[in-house]
Amino acid sequence: MIASGRERDVVLRLMRGEEVGSFLVPDVSPLLARKRWLAGQLKPKGRLRLDDGAVRVLKESGRSLLPIGVTAVEGEFRRGDLVACIDAEGREVARGLANYGADETRRIMGQPSARIEKLLGYVDEPELIHRDNLVLA
Repeated sequence: MIASGRERDVVLRLMRGEEVGSFLVPDVSPLLARKRWLAGQLKPKGRLRLDDGAVRVLKESGRSLLPIGVTAVEGEFRRGDLVACIDAEGREVARGLANYGADETRRIMGQPSARIEKLLGYVDEPELIHRDNLVLA
């Protein structure tokens, strides 16, 4: 809602449902807009090579990427950086925001999420990339 702050009791009037100013409605949901941004606006800082099971889960179930499905880590990236997820043949299947940096990912790759704390000494998230921060290629 955009309304003039110079009008008397404008917030109260808006809350009562009075049509004051302009009401804007987004053309896409925030999650969809975020996924579009991930898909096309950022350049990946690294790559995660996935096993066939992880590729299948991402494509068919729309779930998060867990460390157990990662077989190799390429490049240097930090938590929050965009990474590309590639299959065994090197084809990009997804991209998303990493919950762990490259060095940490190398230490936990191929391991179940329950071992993250033992391997790193802490756990931020059980997944390497949460599904809300992941978009399929």
